[in-house]
Amino acid sequence: MIYGYIRVSTDKQTVENQRYEINQFCTKGMLVVDKWIEETISGSKSVQERRLGKLLKKMKKDDILLCTELSRLGRNLLMIMGILNECMNRDIHVWTIKDNYRLGSDINSKVLAFAFGLSAEIERNLISQRTKEALARVRAEGKVLGRPKGRKSKIKKLTGKEAEIKTLLDKKVSKSAIARILGVHRLTVTEFVKEII
Repeated sequence: MIYGYIRVSTDKQTVENQRYEINQFCTKGMLVVDKWIEETISGSKSVQERRLGKLLKKMKKDDILLCTELSRLGRNLLMIMGILNECMNRDIHVWTIKDNYRLGSDINSKVLAFAFGLSAEIERNLISQRTKEALARVRAEGKVLGRPKGRKSKIKKLTGKEAEIKTLLDKKVSKSAIARILGVHRLTVTEFVKEII
């Protein structure tokens, strides 16, 4: 079976870009994704806490796990290597689209996976370090970062959708259903209705 795996870190990110890339890849390679697994969770969470963990348990020999890039599997080198090691030991293939890796159980796959995972972790660390240095410089210049304490943002996630929400509420549509329609959490709708409408 071919599994398409999509992960985003926050609900502000969209899964559509990853799904599009996987679909394009499958169209070119005349493949069909048998099952999609999508989750909104930080890559730093353990594999067991994620849907990916449940998926890996049920995957069988010669199954293919398709994802856009290895960094979707985990946040650091050890986690990615742990997942790839499990897959390789069980003859599960991991294919990435952006990097064009076809990782199986052969030695070339193991070397590639290690090298890519290491470079991805180094790059993340460099980006993090540059960000911290830039923020420290800005603070040293006397600038205050972030929103002032106690002040709420005037722009909400649902700003601009007041009329649509009011219409749905008038039609006696539940807040949970409105949340599903708008692609947000139920509590986001509840808070927005309390404050705005």
